[in-house]
Amino acid sequence: MKNDKISRTPTLIAFCGVLLLLCPTARAGQGLEMPNIFGDHMVLQRDQPIRLWGWAGQGITVAFAGQTHTATPGADGRWAVTLNALPAESSGRVLTVKSAASTLRFENVLIGDVWLCGGQSNMEWRLRSTRDADVEIPSANYPGIRFIRIKPEGTPEPRDNFPAEKSDGTWLRCSPETIGDCSGVAYFFGQRLHRRLDVPIGLVNAAWGGTMAQHWVTRPTLESLPAAKPSLEKYEQKCRAWIEGGGEEGANRRFAVDQKKWEALAGVAREKGEKDPPGKPNPRSYLNPAQGRIPAGPLNAMIMPISGLSICGVLFYQGENNSFGDAWIPFRETFPAVIADWRKLFRNEELPFGMIQIAGWSTRRSMTYDMNHHTNVVREVQFKTWRATPNTGLIVSFDANSNSSIHPGRKYPVGDRAARWALSEVHGITDAVRRGPLQWHGPVYKSMENTEGRIRILFEKEGAEGLRLDRADARGFYIAGADQVFHHAEARVSGGRNTPPGVEVWSADVPNPVAVRYAWSNLPLGSLMNGKELPAFPFRTDTWPLKPHYGETLYHVAPANGD
Repeated sequence: MKNDKISRTPTLIAFCGVLLLLCPTARAGQGLEMPNIFGDHMVLQRDQPIRLWGWAGQGITVAFAGQTHTATPGADGRWAVTLNALPAESSGRVLTVKSAASTLRFENVLIGDVWLCGGQSNMEWRLRSTRDADVEIPSANYPGIRFIRIKPEGTPEPRDNFPAEKSDGTWLRCSPETIGDCSGVAYFFGQRLHRRLDVPIGLVNAAWGGTMAQHWVTRPTLESLPAAKPSLEKYEQKCRAWIEGGGEEGANRRFAVDQKKWEALAGVAREKGEKDPPGKPNPRSYLNPAQGRIPAGPLNAMIMPISGLSICGVLFYQGENNSFGDAWIPFRETFPAVIADWRKLFRNEELPFGMIQIAGWSTRRSMTYDMNHHTNVVREVQFKTWRATPNTGLIVSFDANSNSSIHPGRKYPVGDRAARWALSEVHGITDAVRRGPLQWHGPVYKSMENTEGRIRILFEKEGAEGLRLDRADARGFYIAGADQVFHHAEARVSGGRNTPPGVEVWSADVPNPVAVRYAWSNLPLGSLMNGKELPAFPFRTDTWPLKPHYGETLYHVAPANGD
C-alpha cells in the first residue's frame, strides 16, 4: 500500500495500569487511514456487497473495478462505503481511496472467497510444523491463495485495528517462501477450495493457543450467560486486587520482594549442596490481569478490528482448553455463543460456520477415567451445537492423531474434510462421478435396538453409505448393562437388501446390555467409517450423567432441539 500522507498515531488510554488502544473516538481530524485488514495482495469477497471503512478528517472517494463511491466521515472520523457485489477475479486490481490531502493505493487486489479461520493452537499451528511440511511447502505455488495472520493479543476493550509488524498483520501471497507461516489447517482447507472452485481464496488467521470459548465471545454476551458469571467474577476480583495493590508499580515491588526471599532460600540450599527450592517467582504471575487471555479479550483485539468485513464463512477449531479443570462447565453456553456473536459481528445471521471437533491427547488410564473425561463433554457439546444450529458443520479429527499429542501433526485430513463441508454445504458442489451430493461427513448415530444380548446401532442415511469397519477391526466400542459399568466390546457391520446397515455390538461380560458408546475417551480409538473413509462421529446411546475427574460437578446432557 502506498500513502503520501498518513498518520498511524494511536490514541491511548490507561486501563488497569496498562496502555491499551481505544476504540475509535478521537480519529476526527487525522489523516486518511484504513485498518490493516485492507492491504496490498488482499482478497475481497465475491458475489456480496463489499464493505470498506476507515478514518479521515474530510470526505473520501473510493475507486475499484469501475465503481466509484464517496463518503463523509462522522464526528468520530469514521467513514464507510459498500461496493456493489463483484464476480471472482484472479487478475490483480488496484483499490484507491482518496481525500483532498492524501491517497491510499492498494495493489494486486483479488476477488474471491474470504474465510476467517479462528480458534486456538491447532488452528494457529503453522504449516511448517505439520507432518506434511516437507513435501507441501516446496510445492505451494498458488498465487491465487492469500493469507494474513492477526497477532495473538487480548484487551479488555474492543480495538478498531490490529498491529502490522513483521509477517503478522499483512497480506501475503502463497509461495514456498511465505506459506510456512500460514495455519496448516487453513492452508489445506484453502488449497482444496482453490483447486476445486478455481477462484482466489483469502485466509484470515485469527487464532491463539490456550484460549477458551469465553475468550471469543463479547463481554455483554458473557454477562448474560449464567455459567460464565463465576469466571467473570474471578477476573474482576483479580483486576480490583491489581489496582488496590498499586498497579504495575505495586506488582514490581511484590516481585522484587518475593524474588529476594527466594534467592535467599536458594543461596542456603546451594551452600548445602541441595537443589534450588520450589516456588521461584514467575514474572508472568505479576502481570496486569486485564490483558491477554481474558474474558472477551482475544475477540476484542483480534476479531473486533475486522467486524463487518464481507466474508464467505468461518472455520473454528477450539475446545481443548475448555477440557481442563472445570472449564467445561461454561462451554455448553459459551461455545454456541461464539457462533451467534460472530454472525452478528459480521452482519450475517446465516454465516456458514465450520467447527472442528477436538481430537484427543494424553493417555487412556482406566475405563472410568475414559468414560467420564472432560474431552467427551466438549465433543458432545460441539456435536449438539452442530445439530442445533443451521448453516454449520462439524469435522471429526480424532483419527488424525497418532502420537497422543494435543497438537496432532496431521493437519491435512482436517483441512480437507473441512473443505468437503464448505464445497458441499456452502457452495452446493455435487459429486460429479456419482451424480449426487458431495459427501462431507461420516456416519451419524440415529438409534439402537436391543436384541438377544446384543445392541444394534442404526445410523442416519446421509453419511452412512458404504458403512464399514476399517480392515474389519472393531476398535473403540464400549458396552454396559444396567449397572452403568462399561466394558470393551466386539462389533460387526450387519444389514442386507431389506435391512438398513448397522453395527451389532456385544460383549461376553455384559449379557444384558443397555448402552453403547463409541470413540468415547480422552484419546479416542475408532474404526467405523463410510465408503469415503470419512470417520463416524463419537456417540453414546445413553444419557447418564458424567463425572469428570476434576471437581464434583456432574455433566448432564442438555437435549438440543428436542433430540
